[in-house]
Amino acid sequence: MSRLLHLLVGFLAVAVVGGLLGWGAWGLCHQRDEARQARQAQTPLPPPITTETPISQPEPASPLRGVRILLDPGHSGGLVGATRQVPDGRGGFKDCNNSGTASNAGFPEHTFNWEVATRLKALLEDEGASVDLTRADDVSMGPCVDERGKMASGYDAAVSIHANGTPNPAVKGYFALVSSPALTPAQGEPSQTLARHLLTGLGYAGFSPSTAVAGQISYRADLAGLNFAECPTVMMELGEMRNGEEAALMQTPEGQQRYAEALADGLRRWASER
Repeated sequence: MSRLLHLLVGFLAVAVVGGLLGWGAWGLCHQRDEARQARQAQTPLPPPITTETPISQPEPASPLRGVRILLDPGHSGGLVGATRQVPDGRGGFKDCNNSGTASNAGFPEHTFNWEVATRLKALLEDEGASVDLTRADDVSMGPCVDERGKMASGYDAAVSIHANGTPNPAVKGYFALVSSPALTPAQGEPSQTLARHLLTGLGYAGFSPSTAVAGQISYRADLAGLNFAECPTVMMELGEMRNGEEAALMQTPEGQQRYAEALADGLRRWASER
């Protein structure tokens, strides 16, 4: 009996010690699991792995890409031979060219025309258009008006850039001139459509329409630069140089850039619908 009791006591002792050791081991493992989970919670998860490559959408091409445009900075800086008579395209004659009008402060139209044309050329070329100018600088004598009109062949459009010189300082605003009656198919509706888009561009840019020309389109028979044209061609009078407000804007780089951007917008509208 004593031996049996000893065995029973020994068995119970082993069981108790084993249980205590097992409980301690479980507790230690549990503590380690909790510590590992805490560390994982503090570690940011890596981004999900994807096999899809983001597709970048290309910018739509400008409607001006590939369009051929002739820009005529009206008049000339030099005047050698300016009074020589040249054909006007309808059986008459007129002076080869002149320097244009000027503001009351003496800022010349030919310089304004040159500045706007060169700025416009850069804007159009940035959008992929092919652009030529009728004169190379603002100091020498450029081509005569009949020659400039004949240059407007083989292009998609031609724009002659000017500013008007109405003596009345109250008159202000832009307008377009087209050849009428048309001598070629391009001088008819195609030129009038181009004129309307250019007028729209100026209007959206915040410039004032002419207070003297009804409908902002003047139909002329006496302008050689329009009469000889073989492509849609428009002469744009961008404002009045005797109007103090418009003249002040015309002689600043900021104003010249605004006019150029407005014409670029008009040409963009025209190109998108042609």
